Amino acid sequence: MSHTGRIQLGMVGGGNDAFIGGVHRIASRIDDRFELVAGALSSTPEKSRASGKALGLPRIHDDFKQMAAAEAALDNGIEAVSIVTPNHMHFAAAKEFLERGIHVICDKPLTATLDEAHAMAKAVESSTALFVLTHNYTAYPMIRQAKAMIAAGELGELRVVQAEYPQDWLTESLENEGLKQAEWRTDPARSGVGGSVGDIGTHAHNLACFVTGLTVEKLAADLQSFGAGRQLDDNVHTLLRFSGGARGMLWCSQVAPGNENGLKLRVYGTKGGLEWSQEDPNYLWFTQQGKPKQLVTRAGAGANEAAGALSRVPAGHPEGYLEGFANLYTEAADAIRAVQGGASRESAMGLLPGIEQGMAGMAFITACVESSAQDAAWVSL
Repeated sequence: MSHTGRIQLGMVGGGNDAFIGGVHRIASRIDDRFELVAGALSSTPEKSRASGKALGLPRIHDDFKQMAAAEAALDNGIEAVSIVTPNHMHFAAAKEFLERGIHVICDKPLTATLDEAHAMAKAVESSTALFVLTHNYTAYPMIRQAKAMIAAGELGELRVVQAEYPQDWLTESLENEGLKQAEWRTDPARSGVGGSVGDIGTHAHNLACFVTGLTVEKLAADLQSFGAGRQLDDNVHTLLRFSGGARGMLWCSQVAPGNENGLKLRVYGTKGGLEWSQEDPNYLWFTQQGKPKQLVTRAGAGANEAAGALSRVPAGHPEGYLEGFANLYTEAADAIRAVQGGASRESAMGLLPGIEQGMAGMAFITACVESSAQDAAWVSL
């Protein structure tokens, strides 16, 4: 197979009415590094064919097992696959492609259960292919700026890490009104043991660890299910103890009226602090102890090389959610071409989230559930 031009991409899940599938398709094309050529897009062959036809795919497969075998047998088969199914299908689908040396780009969280996560880690270790987990917020320019500033010691010794991710879309029981996105996210059989903690809490946890370079060692969590008859949590309060002695709190909620996608991160050290909000993603507030607050903007004065590397348009032009996903896809394309050229998987991955971050996320979900079941007892990760 010739490894030139656009990377030949397949997709599992992400049919006509799937939000995240559309996001991945747009993101993969923004920088023109991928070409979607094959898919097993839905849970039935009929739906898969209908979705594939609507997208104009050259090759439409009935299911992911048949797709993996068929594509691996082709001289011009897919080089990578995006897995955008509900959580309970991540492992089974990823395993089929990893075993055939096809690179996997998988939506988060890693799997539905911790046991599956360990099995996924073994599958990744045994494969020659890359495994990328789409924690897209790590690829926002000002998040990369914040990470670089902390690594350079501009905040000093870290003391406090505050992460929150409130939404309001499950304030009413939409899962009982036929909304597909609500149905599977509130179903333990498809979502896993965590509700909001798995859906958005993992984003907040991942972002806090990515930016600070710290890991969570212990936590105490209180999970609630406020929706009538809801089996999984929709609101979570968590105390965090980080490596190095820093302390933190994480709140995520999908029943907080007035909040749309309010992911926020605040980090404070002995020399200063940083504040970032996903809904104003081009702004990073930096305060040096004893000095006035400074606003650093994407591509503006004070933006560093780490932010500039992921910026596409001039300062003042908003970049956000789709561009963050696109940055991950572009970095994944670079990594794929690097390993095809002989680079090691470790060196090719760079800052891309992968199996380690996925395992950390699953450990976080599991510890939160265990802690809450013990009346918010401290649990080690």
